[in-house]
Amino acid sequence: MKPAPLNGLLISDFTIDVLTSYLQNSPEPPLCTVKTAPFGTPLQTLVDDANPLWKKNHDFLVIWCQAWGLLPSFAKLINFQSIDPKHIKAELHHFIRILKKKAAHYRYVLVPSFVLPPYYRGLGPIDYKKDGIHYWLLEINYTLMEELSSLPNVFLLDSNRWINAAGPQAVNPKLWYMSKIPYDYTVFKAAAYDIKSTLLSLGGTTKKIIFLDLDNILWGGEIGETGLENLKLGGHDAIGESFRDFQRQLKNLKNRGILLAVISKNEETTALEAIQKHPEMVLKQNDFVGWRINWQDKAKNITELLAELNLPPSSAVFIDDNPGERDRVKKAFPEILVPDWPGQSFLYSKALLSLSCFDTSHFEKEDKQRTSMYLGEKKRQGLKSHAVSLPDWLKSLHVTVTIEKLNTVNLPRAAQLLNKTNQMNLTTRRLSETELSDFSRDKNHNVWTIRVRDDIDDSGLTGLISIKKQKNQIQIIDFVLSCRVFGRMIENAMVAKAIQFAKGHSGMMTAEYLPTPKNKPCLDFWKHSGFKMKKDSHTFSWDLKKAYHYPDTLIIKDRSTQ
Repeated sequence: MKPAPLNGLLISDFTIDVLTSYLQNSPEPPLCTVKTAPFGTPLQTLVDDANPLWKKNHDFLVIWCQAWGLLPSFAKLINFQSIDPKHIKAELHHFIRILKKKAAHYRYVLVPSFVLPPYYRGLGPIDYKKDGIHYWLLEINYTLMEELSSLPNVFLLDSNRWINAAGPQAVNPKLWYMSKIPYDYTVFKAAAYDIKSTLLSLGGTTKKIIFLDLDNILWGGEIGETGLENLKLGGHDAIGESFRDFQRQLKNLKNRGILLAVISKNEETTALEAIQKHPEMVLKQNDFVGWRINWQDKAKNITELLAELNLPPSSAVFIDDNPGERDRVKKAFPEILVPDWPGQSFLYSKALLSLSCFDTSHFEKEDKQRTSMYLGEKKRQGLKSHAVSLPDWLKSLHVTVTIEKLNTVNLPRAAQLLNKTNQMNLTTRRLSETELSDFSRDKNHNVWTIRVRDDIDDSGLTGLISIKKQKNQIQIIDFVLSCRVFGRMIENAMVAKAIQFAKGHSGMMTAEYLPTPKNKPCLDFWKHSGFKMKKDSHTFSWDLKKAYHYPDTLIIKDRSTQ
C-alpha cells in the first residue's frame, strides 16, 4: 500500500518551477504533489488570504526567497546606498510575523536560509565586519533561527549546502537573464533532495540502526589473517587514521541515538578480542547492541538480529565493503538501505556523513540513551529466561509506569513517538507538535503519556494514548507504545487507564485498528486484550459497565489527575 503523496506549496521571488519538477518527478520518497505561487510575489501571496492557493489543504509550505528580493533595505545595502539598520530589522520582523501566522495552518513550513552568490565579494576583507554585506546576511539568518526555533513545525534549511554541492556553476547568470532562474539545476536537485529528506524525517522514517562489517570497515586488514597487532587502525598511518576517524563518526551517531550492530564473517572470539583490546579502537563492545560474528549468510544473521532487537528491516542501514554481500542484503531486504560504499577508507567518513537517513526533527534525552536502553533489554531477557513465569519476571524488575497528561514539557517527545512508532500503533496517525497540542486542547479529547522504568534502567516516555468522548461511547484514537517496552503488560495498563477514566460513563469504549504493513503486533495485542472484536472488522469494544484492572505485576503512578 503506497502512502498518499504529500501536497506542497512553493512561494518564491524567483522562478522555482525546476524545484517543483524535481520534487514531483524524482523517485526518492516521499511522493509529492506541488503547486507554485506566482513568480516574484512572496509577501503579496502570503498576506492575501483570498488567494485560491490557500483553499487547498497543503501538507507543507516552502518559502524560498533572496534577501534582496524580500527585504528592500537589504537591496539598498547591496547597492551601497545609505540605510538605517532599523529598516532591515523592521522588514525582517514583518516577514517573520506573516510567516508565523501562515505556519499555524500547515503541518510543516520549510524556509531555506538566505545566501549571496559565491562570487559576491562585497567589501572584501571587511565584509564580515559590522555593517558589511555578509555581516548583515549572517545577522538576518541568525534572527530567523532565533525567531523560528520556538515554532515546532517550522524549519530553517541550509541552502549554502546546496550551493556548495553544485560548485562553481551553482549560479548561472544566463539562466537569470533568460528565465529569472538564479541557480543551476544542480542546486535545485540538491534542494529537492534535502526537502524530501526533511519531510521523511518529520514523518518518522529516520533509520535507527547500522549493521557494520568489521574487516576493512572498522579496521584495515582481515583480523583472521593478520592478527590484532597488524590491523591498520589509528597510529601514524594515513589509512589507519581514516579508519579511526570513521569509528569516531559512528560513535557520534551512537551518541545521538543511532544503534550500532556487527554483521561479520569471522571467528567471534578473535573479532571481539580485537574490539576490546586493540588500543586504537574507538568503538568498544558496549557500543554495539548486538552482533552476529560467524560464517553464516549475512542476510540470515540480519534476520535474527532484527528479531532479537524487535526492529523492522526498514529501520536499518547495512555497510559492507564487499559488493557481493551488499547485493545479497539488497535483494533479501529491499527496505534496508544499502549504500554503495567507496573503495578507499579515506572516503568512509564523508560517505557516512553524507547520508540523510539519520536526519531528525527532534533530539531528546531518550535518544541519547537508546543504546543503553537496548542493552538493558538484553539484560532483562536474560533474567526472563531464568524466571519461573512472566508475572514473576515482571515483579522482579519492579516495573514502574507513570501516567501524565500531555503538556508543554512532554509534547516534543510525545510527538516524536507518535510519528516514529510503527509496530505498536493503532492507526499510525501522524501529527506535528502543533496538531497534537491542538487535538489535546479539545474538551472532548484526552491525551496521556506513559513513562516506564525498572531496576535496570529508565526507558523514559515510551507510550501515548488518546481518547475522544462522544455521546454514548468513548473511542481510543491513538494507542502507541515503543517496541522497546511492549510485552511487559504496559499495553494493558494503558487500556486500564482509559477505562478507569471513563468510569461512570454508560455505553462502550471502542478502538478501531487501521492495518499497515508494520503494525500487526498492535492487532495481535488487541485480539488478546479482552475487548470484543466485531466480526469481519478491526473494531474492538468494551462495555464500560465492566471494570478493567491494572496488571498487578506493575507499579502504577497516575499523575494525570494532579
